[in-house]
Amino acid sequence: MFPKNAWYVACTPDEIDGKPLGRKICGEPIVFYRGKDDRVAALEDFCPHRGAPLSLGFVRDGTLVCGYHGLEMGCDGKATGMPGQRVRGFPAIRSYPTIERYGFVWVWPGEADRADPAKLHHLAWAESSEWAYGGGLYHIQCDYRLMVDNLMDLTHETYVHASSIGQKEIDEAPPKTVAEGDTVVTSRFMRNVAPPPFWKMALRGNGLADDVPVDRWQICRFTPPSHVLIDVGVAHAGHGGYDAPAEVKASSIVVDFITPETETSIWYFWGMARNFRPDDAELTASIREGQGKIFSEDLEMLERQQRNLLTWPDRNLLKLNIDAGGVMSRRIIDRMLAEEQQARQARDGDPAPARPAVIPIAPASPAASAQAAA
Repeated sequence: MFPKNAWYVACTPDEIDGKPLGRKICGEPIVFYRGKDDRVAALEDFCPHRGAPLSLGFVRDGTLVCGYHGLEMGCDGKATGMPGQRVRGFPAIRSYPTIERYGFVWVWPGEADRADPAKLHHLAWAESSEWAYGGGLYHIQCDYRLMVDNLMDLTHETYVHASSIGQKEIDEAPPKTVAEGDTVVTSRFMRNVAPPPFWKMALRGNGLADDVPVDRWQICRFTPPSHVLIDVGVAHAGHGGYDAPAEVKASSIVVDFITPETETSIWYFWGMARNFRPDDAELTASIREGQGKIFSEDLEMLERQQRNLLTWPDRNLLKLNIDAGGVMSRRIIDRMLAEEQQARQARDGDPAPARPAVIPIAPASPAASAQAAA
């Protein structure tokens, strides 16, 4: 299950350059294209004539034309024409609210009358010339919540990413997790450690020595419905770590927009935004390549995990203090799901459902429990 009354990244603008794009979002088959005045439109990917996918058609003068028999569709979902036929009486198909902002196309797959642009997560770095961004897209066969779990507990880096960003000190530095309204923040700080290979490359890219001890930080922020932004970086040890001056550190924001496709598959828009040497295109490409390899290492683990969970659906999973970020994020998702279901029940005149049960964290020790709740 996934909340539908929320903004999700649907695609990047280049994916709809001159052609329609078919993509399933939260179980909804949708076609995206540029309509009149170059604005992004989103319709059901279903031609009302014979049911063909509209995404197999083409765009002509801002009008989506079905590739089967030439039915022309307006951005509001109404048929506007067809060679030799009268079609304006056709019932409209569904249209979806969209926003093009921050270098992405966002879609609201839920109730259109509840789509509020003010609810789109603000990305200050995406509007600043002092930041550079590079990223990509992976199609992964897993429940979107498994990816949220993965990103809110970076303990796995020591094992899954041993050759790039992993190091034993991650295991040794206890995380702290707090909730700030609908935002969940899990932070971990490591002091006087050796920089792993990826961060050595980032230090060199910023003109800094890569063979000295560093202070390292990871601050993961979940915001609904399924966005995780991670403030990461290293600074030469002894200069204040996260608060060190810019001339002795390399820091970035790992960008993770997780868009459910189905119950067991996602569109994963990943990237890294940095505020050092933003005009260095070669550095942007190098960091993007490194990040792409790191994220690809998660892919097999998550897909195999999903297959295991489908094979043994009744197996209980352990939850430790390191899982606090994922557990608290799921509580917010569960609440949103319950609220949407209650709203539907009220609208349809059915009794309100019970709230979903939340499994508490089972910490490794009383001390760990106290730390996770801090």
